[in-house]
Amino acid sequence: MRDDPGRPFRLVPLRLAGGVWEGVWEGPAAPRLRATHEGREVAGLTVAEADGAFGLRLPLPAGIIADGVQTVVIADAETGEAEATVSLVAGEALAGDLRAEIDLLRAELDMLKRAFRRHCLETGAGG
Repeated sequence: MRDDPGRPFRLVPLRLAGGVWEGVWEGPAAPRLRATHEGREVAGLTVAEADGAFGLRLPLPAGIIADGVQTVVIADAETGEAEATVSLVAGEALAGDLRAEIDLLRAELDMLKRAFRRHCLETGAGG
């Protein structure tokens, strides 16, 4: 997650499909990474050299899938500095939060439309 153009390496997340997160480590040496969820290690992170880079695969265990937002952090094994995150969003509880956010956005949009119309009428720009 560090974005430093001077670094000789970077992790590029590719996709999440079939419960497996994939990424590419672009750098001169294989990375030493670990994956964690809520402070506990997530097993199964593999690194394989391919075409001058290193392919990363992490099967996400079913046990981490739960209501709300669940985040897996992929970090440098030595420093603990995060290189990437995988976020899963699910559940009915979240749907209620999203509906509330959408309702709030609609209310704010309606307020802005009224203010804009009033401004146009007051300045004669309404046409």
